[in-house]
Amino acid sequence: MSIPVLICDDSSFARKQMARALPDGWDVEISFACNGEEAIQAIKEGKGEIVFLDLTMPVLDGFGTLAQIKQQDLNAMVIVVSGDIQPEAHAEVMGLGAMEFIKKPASKDKVLEVLKRFGVI
Repeated sequence: MSIPVLICDDSSFARKQMARALPDGWDVEISFACNGEEAIQAIKEGKGEIVFLDLTMPVLDGFGTLAQIKQQDLNAMVIVVSGDIQPEAHAEVMGLGAMEFIKKPASKDKVLEVLKRFGVI
């Protein structure tokens, strides 16, 4: 059975790059969201068991999205993928419940390593 994976980023280029970074042959059903509001809706619809989340987006950013996921107790494993590598941002997203923080652009090797570490693959 395929795993619902959600890629949330306001950049279509970044969404495509993230999709290409997923492991080859991994049985997933990929959905996309352009902002946190769309991501929350997709997670509620069962499209985001695993979420790759950008931080800097319009409407609802990654920090707000993580806060909503936590507040609404939504079932989603969130991996933040962002160019914002400041220690404060890293600490904040981990405190909001992110499983991991990957620097953009995400490499296939790094994504695979993170997914293996959390027993997803």
